[in-house]
Amino acid sequence: GGVCQTPDYWGNNYFDDVYWTGEIHKKFAGYCTDIWFQAAMGFIQANRDRPFFCYIPTNAPHSPHLDAPEFSAPYLEETPHADRANYYGMVTNIDRNVGLLRAFLAELGLAHNTIFIFMTDNGSGGGVDVDADHFVVSGHNSGMRGKKNSEYDGGHRVPCFIHWPAGGLAHGRDVTHVTANVDMVPTLMALCDLGEADSLELDGANLAPLLADPDAPWPERALVTDSQRVASPIKWRKSAVMTDRWRLVNGRELYDIAADPGQQRDIAPAYPEVVAGLRQAYEEWWEKVARQFDDEIPIPLGMDAQEVRLNSHDWRNEACDCAWNQSLIREGIRSNGYWEVEVKQPGRYRFELRRWPREEAIPLTAGIPGAPVPFEQLTIHSGYGGGVAIPITGARLRIGSVNQAAAVSAPAQSAQFTVDLPAGPAHLQTAFHSADGADLGAYYVYVQRLDPAT
Repeated sequence: GGVCQTPDYWGNNYFDDVYWTGEIHKKFAGYCTDIWFQAAMGFIQANRDRPFFCYIPTNAPHSPHLDAPEFSAPYLEETPHADRANYYGMVTNIDRNVGLLRAFLAELGLAHNTIFIFMTDNGSGGGVDVDADHFVVSGHNSGMRGKKNSEYDGGHRVPCFIHWPAGGLAHGRDVTHVTANVDMVPTLMALCDLGEADSLELDGANLAPLLADPDAPWPERALVTDSQRVASPIKWRKSAVMTDRWRLVNGRELYDIAADPGQQRDIAPAYPEVVAGLRQAYEEWWEKVARQFDDEIPIPLGMDAQEVRLNSHDWRNEACDCAWNQSLIREGIRSNGYWEVEVKQPGRYRFELRRWPREEAIPLTAGIPGAPVPFEQLTIHSGYGGGVAIPITGARLRIGSVNQAAAVSAPAQSAQFTVDLPAGPAHLQTAFHSADGADLGAYYVYVQRLDPAT
């Protein structure tokens, strides 16, 4: 989750937020991107005399598009609406911080022998609008079809810049072969002389030869990307099989990227043998990834005495229906799901079920004055608005063989259960029963291991 989403500290909105330092929740002054780059530079300063790894995964420019007005103001007259100007302002702020970081590395004398990588995770989210066929109708996406979450190149073709003067990577050169995020680990292993990657059975390839010489011999290969966003993966869903020349989209459409980078002409009927070959590449990829479809990724409970806070962002249900952002929490959406958990140690556990997080210390049944503001309509001026009151009358906890219920009184801020649990994997599900008959899951659950069970 990101800023303003359910796992985030309650009420964060990019400005003057509270962040987890690894030890405590601490309030910081300023804009989130500025704060994280400043923290990164502090880390680099402290480790300047030894090898370090610094990763800065910015929240910007994810929605909601909130930024300082001085960054969005230059775009207001050039864009169709303020939200896009804000998006561009967020990008501009990132650009400024990247420049400050590079200047900082140079000032410390580290730029020459630091591998500096800039990349992103998906195509444009707020800078472009597309129609039902993923063709751009407004905004800019470098001539590509699609945007974030699209199977066309505009959804997943993204920049990756690598700068390392000491390693001979100081001047502009383009690698035109198709590459992907899976290539980064074997590439960094080679650049940092960390040993051979072959024994690790990694999916990616070492790009170091291409970085040194873009014309170096390189084998033909097919890479696959898809966007599922469903509870159970669906074969061919929102997929692209990619080679240097071809894109097979959803297993049916074929595009010659060299001749048609905008993916406007489906030429699958003219190249059945190419389609067949790319479909076979997908089949091999699918067979490999499908082996883990049923594997659960449990959240550990009971590690030493550490309390765990679960939230509805991680609910599992077939509809993928969860309260994944704080606006939905305020709206009080009536949905539910279960958490995949693993009880690490047998013992007695306390479960604290809450409609509001601890930061919002109000009764389970209480609301917050005002109307909730939808997530995509949040602005730096609107805030989150209010929150809906829900007439909660009871609570239920299910985990493994445990199934307990309790009444809820109006002043209570939570419903608490203390149960003895064996070690092992389990599904955890909660429920709040409402006087209006529309039940919901507890959006927040705090789990603490107590004394061992007797």
